[in-house]
Amino acid sequence: MLNQSGAEAPRARRVTGNEFFTMARIVMKFGGTSVADIARIRNVARHVKREVDAGHQVAVVVSAMAGKTNELVGWTREASPMHDAREYDAVVASGEQVTSGLLAIVLQQMGVHARSWQGWQIPIRTDGAHGAARITGIDGSFLVKRFGEGQVAVIAGFQGIAPDNRISTLGRGGSDTSAVAIAAAVGADRCDIYTDVDGVYTTDPRIEPKARRLAKISFEEMLEMASLGAKVLQVRSVELAMVHKVRTFVRSSFDEPDAPGMGDLENPPGTLICDEDEIVESQVVTGIAYARDEAQISLRRVADRPGVAAGIFGPLAEANINVDMIVQNISEDGSRTDMTFTVPQGDAAKAVALLESIRPEIGFDAIQHDEGMAKVSVIGIGMRSHAGVAATAFRALSEKGVNIRAITTSEIKISILIDGAYTELAVRTLHSVYGLDKQ
Repeated sequence: MLNQSGAEAPRARRVTGNEFFTMARIVMKFGGTSVADIARIRNVARHVKREVDAGHQVAVVVSAMAGKTNELVGWTREASPMHDAREYDAVVASGEQVTSGLLAIVLQQMGVHARSWQGWQIPIRTDGAHGAARITGIDGSFLVKRFGEGQVAVIAGFQGIAPDNRISTLGRGGSDTSAVAIAAAVGADRCDIYTDVDGVYTTDPRIEPKARRLAKISFEEMLEMASLGAKVLQVRSVELAMVHKVRTFVRSSFDEPDAPGMGDLENPPGTLICDEDEIVESQVVTGIAYARDEAQISLRRVADRPGVAAGIFGPLAEANINVDMIVQNISEDGSRTDMTFTVPQGDAAKAVALLESIRPEIGFDAIQHDEGMAKVSVIGIGMRSHAGVAATAFRALSEKGVNIRAITTSEIKISILIDGAYTELAVRTLHSVYGLDKQ
């Protein structure tokens, strides 16, 4: 997918005393809160200048200033609720264009050789799904050439160019995906994702003050954390990093740029997302994630015959309703089954109405649904080689009076569905029972 033409070109070298240092190639990404105003953009520029002064080759990917994308989306919808998706992209992509230009100006004022570039100028090529495009290719040679000229490329994230030769956007969180894709295309040594938190924690510190920042987490674990409710990174960016083995650091843009250790090439402050092989000793459980606002839907006494599951979940998929946990219980005589699954609470009414409309074809006696559910997940690559992890969770929650409505598992995760009122209690209980609150 990503053309690494020129990505392995030899790095520039500098001399200090009698020692030679090979320079790193770094992609730095800054989110909306990090570039919310000119003062914060100046702070971001100081982070970039630190890496440039160390002699590294640097590309920067930026989001729109905080709140600007929502404003642009609002204007588009006000102009026409049924707007053209291509024009939507033309409007919404302008937020990142503004930020990239402003950061380039500030860097130039600081004496850094910088130039802003839009996604289509690189080019970052995408498919034609305007508003939710996926990256199909990036030729890294353009940026490598700019590195050779000593230039810092400040790139508008979240956007690219579609086959129809028009600007496309990647959907919410797309700047993370842009940064990881560019890092893969240029063969970067590191992709630093700067945000308003200083790393990935064992769970949400707002719920459990004893949550600890992780020094390292595997791609697989981070993918599970991101997909199960952790908001630190966008899921697609983690998938891309895992496929292309892009070492990714989650860092805080609000740390003082010149603080001790900030310029450490191998171990800067933050959390490294990396291949499992880089983690020498992994804990059995790495973290606890949660997602609120889940709804549980149960179809009672469904005829148990081939094609029933497809008949239920096919129409839901066509209606863009995301089905998550699925539990099936067969009756004693094997003729009937109860089918229970979860959907986002906002889609519950739509899902129930759709299922009622196809009841004659599917054949079930009743439909029940409950809202206000929460999904709490236990995640860790160490679970592959340790028995009893699930039993520990179930016992601990039972002792706290938390009723489990549904369970799904994989090699490295256990997810349980509970009443939303018990979310914080469940998170704190599981965080403690696996020793995640200990140093």
